[in-house]
Amino acid sequence: MPDQISKLESKKTALLKKIRELGDFRRGTISINYRKCGKKNCACAKPGHKGHGPQYLWSTTIKGKSYAKNLKFGPELQKYITETDNYRIFVELCDKIININQEICDLRGVFEIEDESEATALKKKLEKYFRKKLKRK
Repeated sequence: MPDQISKLESKKTALLKKIRELGDFRRGTISINYRKCGKKNCACAKPGHKGHGPQYLWSTTIKGKSYAKNLKFGPELQKYITETDNYRIFVELCDKIININQEICDLRGVFEIEDESEATALKKKLEKYFRKKLKRK
């Protein structure tokens, strides 16, 4: 079992190293939009025309608030593409780390209480912990 734990810990360390090497990242998505201007004589008003564009829009929601930004084609768009791709990789790596960590927690045994005073101290500590949790709500 200690051998299994050390293997899992080395996997976890490798994943954490990948996160450190990831670089900048931001959450969000980039969409390509075509818009019609509303002028009757414009080419975009004709049937089958996509509209003016492409326009690139980065959008995200942080703490319930939406953010959006029009991106210029070129270096700015490439920067945002790289950063949003890195964010997806970051989330994937975090999920893997969490799963590995759960396996490690399952493999580590629960410590045994040896005397009654230790059990009483633990009981008081846990009661205090849960009392604090209930007060927060």
